[in-house]
Amino acid sequence: MHLHRHFFAAAPFLTTVAAFAPSKHQQRQQNGISSSSPWNKASFFTSNNKRLQPLSVSFSSPPPKSIPASEICPPSVTSPNDSANAWEVHKFGGASLADAGLYRKVGDLLISESSGRMVKSSEDEEGEETPSGPIPTMAVVSARGGMTDQLVAVVDSALQDISAAEIALDKALEGQLSILNELAPVEITAEIEERMRKDAKDILSVVQSLRMIRSVPPSVMEVVTGFGEIWSAQTLYAYLKHKGVKTAWLDARDVLVVKSEGANAGLGDKGSASSTGGVTPLWVETATRMEEWWNSEGLSEGVNISEENIEDDDGSAPIIVVTGFVATTSDGVPTTLKRSGSDYSATIFAKLVGSARVTMWKNTDGVYTADPRRVPEAFSIASLKYDEAMELAYFGAQVLHPSAMVPCIDSNIPVYVRNIFNPSFKGTVIQGRCASLSEVNKDGKAVNWRANQGEIPIKGITSVDAVGLLTLEGASVIGGAEVAERFMGSMAGANIDVLMVTQASSESSITVVVPENQGKAALAALKSTFELEVSRSNVNSISLTEKPMAIVAIIGEGMAMQSGVSASFMSALAKANVNIRVIAQGSSERQVAVVVEASQASRALRAAHMAFTLSTTMVSVAILGGTGKLGSALIRQLNAQKDDMAKDLNFGVCVNAIASSTKMFAGRGGQCLVSLNDVEELLASDEAEDLDLDLLTESFDADVNPHRVVIDCTNNEDVAEYYEKWMSAGVNVITPGKCASAGPLDRYRAIQASQRSNSVEWQYESSVGSALPVLTTLRDLIQTGDEVQLLRGCLSSTMAYVFKTLDEDTTFSDAVRATIDLEFAENDIREDLSGMDAAKKTVILARELGLDVSVDDVEVESLLPEDIMNKEYTGSREEVHAAILEDIKALDGPMLERYRTATAEDKSLRYKFAIDVPSGKCKCSLENVDNTDTLYRLRENENLVAFETKRYTTSPLIVKGAAAGPDLSASGMFADLLRLGRAFVGSQS
Repeated sequence: MHLHRHFFAAAPFLTTVAAFAPSKHQQRQQNGISSSSPWNKASFFTSNNKRLQPLSVSFSSPPPKSIPASEICPPSVTSPNDSANAWEVHKFGGASLADAGLYRKVGDLLISESSGRMVKSSEDEEGEETPSGPIPTMAVVSARGGMTDQLVAVVDSALQDISAAEIALDKALEGQLSILNELAPVEITAEIEERMRKDAKDILSVVQSLRMIRSVPPSVMEVVTGFGEIWSAQTLYAYLKHKGVKTAWLDARDVLVVKSEGANAGLGDKGSASSTGGVTPLWVETATRMEEWWNSEGLSEGVNISEENIEDDDGSAPIIVVTGFVATTSDGVPTTLKRSGSDYSATIFAKLVGSARVTMWKNTDGVYTADPRRVPEAFSIASLKYDEAMELAYFGAQVLHPSAMVPCIDSNIPVYVRNIFNPSFKGTVIQGRCASLSEVNKDGKAVNWRANQGEIPIKGITSVDAVGLLTLEGASVIGGAEVAERFMGSMAGANIDVLMVTQASSESSITVVVPENQGKAALAALKSTFELEVSRSNVNSISLTEKPMAIVAIIGEGMAMQSGVSASFMSALAKANVNIRVIAQGSSERQVAVVVEASQASRALRAAHMAFTLSTTMVSVAILGGTGKLGSALIRQLNAQKDDMAKDLNFGVCVNAIASSTKMFAGRGGQCLVSLNDVEELLASDEAEDLDLDLLTESFDADVNPHRVVIDCTNNEDVAEYYEKWMSAGVNVITPGKCASAGPLDRYRAIQASQRSNSVEWQYESSVGSALPVLTTLRDLIQTGDEVQLLRGCLSSTMAYVFKTLDEDTTFSDAVRATIDLEFAENDIREDLSGMDAAKKTVILARELGLDVSVDDVEVESLLPEDIMNKEYTGSREEVHAAILEDIKALDGPMLERYRTATAEDKSLRYKFAIDVPSGKCKCSLENVDNTDTLYRLRENENLVAFETKRYTTSPLIVKGAAAGPDLSASGMFADLLRLGRAFVGSQS
């Protein structure tokens, strides 16, 4: 007989008293109640008058409902050996138990945790810390890493070849035994090894019968796979025993009694959030068995100290190692809590023994805002409510199984998620319930989430991969209510898991989201249900998507009664060029989910993560021509400013691809290149590849960052041919080159059309005036309704320098040589001296003005004779320039004469462009300008553009400034990149 159960049954009035004077179990739960609770001031003591230590975190939700006394163990178990502290439960998964070193790490961690921690002696945050004293500790363990899969393989192979099954079983067993014998001496391991070998014989005898029945009963699979946890628990127990710890191991099959709605469901899918949902603990019977185990095995192992031995007790806390995953039915049949059910084991035992907390030890620093493998900017969440955690788990986040949280919710036990490889990090704490909608909606007023500065409405973003969309269209003749009933009935009848539902009332069409592996079965069930209606054309179609799909969901308590959350989500996906197929919002307003193509899921996750400022906006950048003058200057500027961009502008630049004229280097999976300090060395490495624009384009497509930019520093026709393709894929383009913007008119129009239809940017400001805002000014004038009549000025830095320095002492060829030395000139100096550079810039401006012109339409005065223009020069760039300079010495005399003529008229030589908008005429020529012309005082390193418009009639609007050299051109590209970055950030703020 169990006195504590009959005591409460015989004295029901004492149960009422307990609501005001909490039981010892409730006291420990309530020790961490926040100051807002009416209970927190009370002083509760154990039977031996030890003050209970406040080891659990505070919570703001209402006090937990009273747990029936029969569902938890009696004080002899919940307060073992009159401990002043409640139990704490730790759960370790297979990844934490993969080898002997990790078993040691886990064992040492348990010893450290059980020895106690420093706690606040008062509720004041600055209060003095005191030792908590020893903490009774329970460790729930999974099978060692990979063991469950090995045992599944044993069962599966037994159907075909029992010898193969025996080999697989031996491999699994010997792997566990080698770890066991590495952790403890033979006097401890001998008995355990004998048990394990006997277990293996039992397993083999069970699977030998499978060939006869040619199938695997679910119960067989559950029995066999459960031995992974049984062996793992004994292995950890052996190490703790070897360390001299007060310890015992508990086979959960002897204690945990459950009933299962899916008794024949087997293990369930690996990682499924719903796989444990049909298993329910039988609390009363389990509590009884736990007490019996404590009073028998606990006593014999020395973890339960009898009154006779109390004086010999060293005062240390017991550590009980419990098998996760496994359980038994009320009929005594071994069963499991299904795949990944060890979390559930931990929370069940936590409720059973009145635990103060549960710690789930993972290989990450808690629960992340998103999967860090898909969203590199993801970070650990400090705290979650149970409801938020369950939503995250349902939508694929590796948190806890929703059903695993129920025992903790019942008792308001905080769940900590921490990193076994970084135990000093606090991780994530899960506790408390979200407010109901009626509580949130007391005044009925919604507030835009951006108005709450610094408060982010969502906690995390997650996804469910491998789903399909099943759609019934055009059933309006039947009637909406009947369609919905029959549709969902067909899904239930075929045991299909419906993950999301949307319905269009106007068409009586319904779409459901189902797991991809159930798609064909769901389609067949639906076609069977509506077979008659389809034959009569009362239903237009029934279809299942062929492409893999994925659910992407944003989750957080702060979404309720906050306007603009969905808008921010959808806008972010649109800007990332992600197409939404289905939208659904939970009635609790804690989640909004969309379905997208699986190939776009990672991009959608990153876009949403940035949209809610959960991370700095990252811009993926590929630099073409990275070893040239412009590319090198740009890289220097990016390196110098990257910290300031992140700090002041809240965005970062991730250069994940770089190329020269012959080689390229792309970060795998869009990863940022570690260093840009020596690009040439990077491109000379073994990992660099020959330049292949198609392969480079594939790397752009593979990059899941929604904000992608190509900076083309090449001025290469072959590269310009890819602009339209890149923009069609949602990639923005920045270039100082003129191949695309002044090239063939058909290609120019096609690129513009691709830019507009894909909501991307084509920035080429630096192609005209280097860092001067020439194009920006022109666009502003046009877009504000001004009418431009005439553009004129000088757009060639080479020409500006040559004719500013040409005089009686400086020849034309010497002036040209100086522009080359100063890096003002194009790679081929003839491009400047022929006027083609100025002509292309003139075409760019003319096209911005709406004129359909090409370079051939521009009247151009070339300073070079045909023989020099058509001559083939060979050798290095320096050799080619030297040969050209030698040839143009023949022009020194004629150019000196033109200089003298201009000087005689008190004028200056300037190479001038002009666009007469009304007539559509464009001209580039060398002219004598007087002192009334804006070009008269043009300096040697300057460009100038004068805008004569309907508004600026008496005096033109002038844009003038230094524009010569690669540093200024690079700063123009950098400015284009900053504009894009600010736009990306602005769309998220």
